[in-house]
Amino acid sequence: MITAHPTPPQEAPGPGPGGSPPHGSRPLRALLRQTRPYRSVLLGSLLLVLAASACGLVQPLVARSVLDALEDGTAVTGPLVLLGALVVVGAVLTGLQSWWQQRTSEQVVRSIRRDLVFRLIRLKVPELDRRPPGDLVARVTSDSALVQNAATQGLVMITNGVLTVCGAVVLMGTVHLGLLGVTLAVLLGTGAVLGLVLPRIREAVARAQASVGAIGAALDRSLGAARTVKANGAEPRETARAEAAIEEAYEAGLTGAKYVALVQVLSGVAIQAAFLAVLGVGGALVASGDLGASQLIAFLLYVFYLASPIASLLGGLGMLQQGLGAIVRIEQVGQLPAEDDVDLPERAAPPAADTATRTQPDGPPPVEFDAVHFAYPGRGPALRGISLTVPGGTRTALVGLSGAGKTTMFALLQRFYEPQAGAIRIGGQDIALLPRAEVRRRIAYVEQESPVMAGTLGDNLRYAATDAGDEEIAEVLRLTRLDSLVARLPDGLDTEVGNRGVTLSGGERQRLAIARALLRKPEVLLLDEATAQLDASNEQALREAVNQAARRCTVVLIAHRLSTVTDAEQIVVLEDGRIRAAGSHDDLVGADALYRELAASQMLVPAVSDPPPGPDAEPAR
Repeated sequence: MITAHPTPPQEAPGPGPGGSPPHGSRPLRALLRQTRPYRSVLLGSLLLVLAASACGLVQPLVARSVLDALEDGTAVTGPLVLLGALVVVGAVLTGLQSWWQQRTSEQVVRSIRRDLVFRLIRLKVPELDRRPPGDLVARVTSDSALVQNAATQGLVMITNGVLTVCGAVVLMGTVHLGLLGVTLAVLLGTGAVLGLVLPRIREAVARAQASVGAIGAALDRSLGAARTVKANGAEPRETARAEAAIEEAYEAGLTGAKYVALVQVLSGVAIQAAFLAVLGVGGALVASGDLGASQLIAFLLYVFYLASPIASLLGGLGMLQQGLGAIVRIEQVGQLPAEDDVDLPERAAPPAADTATRTQPDGPPPVEFDAVHFAYPGRGPALRGISLTVPGGTRTALVGLSGAGKTTMFALLQRFYEPQAGAIRIGGQDIALLPRAEVRRRIAYVEQESPVMAGTLGDNLRYAATDAGDEEIAEVLRLTRLDSLVARLPDGLDTEVGNRGVTLSGGERQRLAIARALLRKPEVLLLDEATAQLDASNEQALREAVNQAARRCTVVLIAHRLSTVTDAEQIVVLEDGRIRAAGSHDDLVGADALYRELAASQMLVPAVSDPPPGPDAEPAR
């Protein structure tokens, strides 16, 4: 039954902020959250580096004792052995800590990438439609590497640097407080300048990573349509597009490198300035007799020793700023809406209501659209009050001009999108109340483009029916006339089809997609121009296969070639998102002007100058 819906469609809910993090979000908190499962390991790594640093901190005091022993003429064997042992132990601890830290770093990035991949594959279709795949891939590959360094090595370096500097300051105070004051004055002045520089690194990294994503998007655009690019001689234009993104990434990276270099310069200047200041003041104190030579040497050793923890501190801060710039892009993925109901386990037995539906004597379930309204974001209505019943176990064809809403109905039926008003039911059940996994388990969909996944023919056949047996595969190959193709191939079903099935012809890809759908044994079979690239012989064979499938499932077809659907039990004519007419081929030829025009243009009926009247007027509202 077909009716027009009398009420206007509801407004679609506005899209979210496009993945940008909300105001008040804390990148540092997000970064620390990534390290939470590894706190104990990071703590052990920190203890190792602190132990190695402690060995280094004690060395100036031992060196002072060696100098004092030489001055006093006492034995120096003990202090020298102790000094050598401290050097060896410190080196061993440093090596052990480095291995442990790198291992933890790899574990962190593995966890981040797993989470990102899990989330990206489950993003809702509207988000995938409006985001370049290359940019999303860059977040998994490039951004995660920056977060990896910041979340492990950077945090350990910062903590170690802070604690080691504090320990050195305390020990320097035991040597001479006046020289300590001189040293701190120089270091604090340098720190004030660094406080202005470090945030600039985060900004530069964020811009650079966005540009890296743009490079990936540009390459995905051109490589994904390589034949189109080459056929149109568009290589220079596509190269220029990618080079523009590369240039932007270069400029942003250069800016970040400039600030990183400035940090390193300031670090070196700070130590040199502190050394010169201590040497000048300390030399004056030694000359006046207020400071011993061994004390000055020990203090100068501490000043030189500060170079390592300060470099560690500043390096860690630099990594942290880079990680904070990248974690924002990773956190944006977490803000994108995803489908959280596509990983349901297989049920041992369906619920009672579902069992009743699937074991009813009528067989395959009917499909119903009840006053469905839908509009794509930022565009006008695509469906306007569609009400349609597809009887179970029959073939219903959707026809009409391009943009009438045919493919949109398929997208809503699989819950790629949600209608703004109305309901869609399969076997009497509202699909909005069912998990997406359950809805899609009942449906097999052959897309207009008939995409093929990289891998073997067998992998593609079993893509939605991994447990299919050899006899079932042989049957669908026979129905789709792929058996002769498989027989010709040396490796049979183990033949690689190439990226996106480039080694197959368009007709072979379509037949493979149909075979994959039939092997799934669905309750509802959706075919979107599924025979558009087939020759007449294969098209007839596929029509027979579809007719056989209709005995055990409900078939809905989209067709522009009316010759492929003239024998369908029901043909629905769509126009501007509304159902214009419905019936058999013979009924519509006599009753609907648009359908007769389409049929005449394909020479299915004689062309007439004055077609019979049809419901050309808008349906009553």
